[in-house]
Amino acid sequence: MHLLNTLYLTTPDSYLRLENQTLAIEHNHELKLRVPLHHLSSVVCFGPIQLSTPLMHGLAQQGIALVLLNEQGRFQARLEGPMAGNVLLRRAQHQAGQDGERSLALARAFVAGKLRNTRSLLLRGAREAKTAEDEAALTRQAQNLAASLRALPASADLDQLRGIEGEAARQYFAGLSLLVRADARDAFHLRDGRTRRPPRDRLNALLSFLYSLWMNDCRSALEAVGLDPQVGFLHALRPGRAALALDLMEEFRPLAERLALTLINRQQLRAEDFVQREGGAVSLDPEARKAVLVAFQERKQEALQHPLLAEPLAQGLLPLVQARLLARAIRGEADVDGAPASYVPYLIR
Repeated sequence: MHLLNTLYLTTPDSYLRLENQTLAIEHNHELKLRVPLHHLSSVVCFGPIQLSTPLMHGLAQQGIALVLLNEQGRFQARLEGPMAGNVLLRRAQHQAGQDGERSLALARAFVAGKLRNTRSLLLRGAREAKTAEDEAALTRQAQNLAASLRALPASADLDQLRGIEGEAARQYFAGLSLLVRADARDAFHLRDGRTRRPPRDRLNALLSFLYSLWMNDCRSALEAVGLDPQVGFLHALRPGRAALALDLMEEFRPLAERLALTLINRQQLRAEDFVQREGGAVSLDPEARKAVLVAFQERKQEALQHPLLAEPLAQGLLPLVQARLLARAIRGEADVDGAPASYVPYLIR
């Protein structure tokens, strides 16, 4: 599907240019690949990639997003064409953002989706645990998340809700290493919990990279349905922050974590695939980064069953489906029973 066609460029000093409505990729003055523009939904460049000005114009004219990330996957910039979408939807979104009760209800839904999916990941890990000790610890963590879920309806404001989510995340990340195979835990564990900017260990580096990929897809999905990715409900508004994309991404974080664990536990990634940098930062080496991108794209093609759809859906289209459901809730469309539609996050089965 067109919406699944993201082109990732990772080879340093590659040169991208426009050639008869085709993106041409060169390296060391040698043509490596041509991709017709109409096959692409976005182009993501990691690190020092060079682009011609005519290509940037061509991408913008055809509504193809150009995203620039640093070599570790951290967002740098995004080039887009004229803003599309329904202005009435965006106005409704801004109005909902000013309504404390509606903002809190949407924020609760995002957090609930994240906690439920995280709990599913822990329970699956408990079922597959190799030792009784690991099974007991993972089951206990899942019970703690269940308690956090029960506390969500009583949250009186966003600060209280964020506090519940933050404490649940702290407890979860404190034990995430239990989902790593025993012989890899020394190399892949969260030494100080979740660390970012920069990641301080291999597992944090891998998670940060995968989160950045999901973040890009969530932002693209929101823009595709006409929502403003900057105006969120759970995440506070800040200049340059795509708050709504961060909101939408919450329920997909466990999918990123599941892929990270699969790559480690199947030994598709090893300790030597990571680089320790000055100042303590850890990042994927270039070849490992390519392997993760291939695995991410393959995972996006996998079919799954969405509870609201009658046919299988590629995982990569989940952000678009959820963005449409979110737009429906923001517009206040009527549900089947006549009540205003509420946002229902995607839940992992």
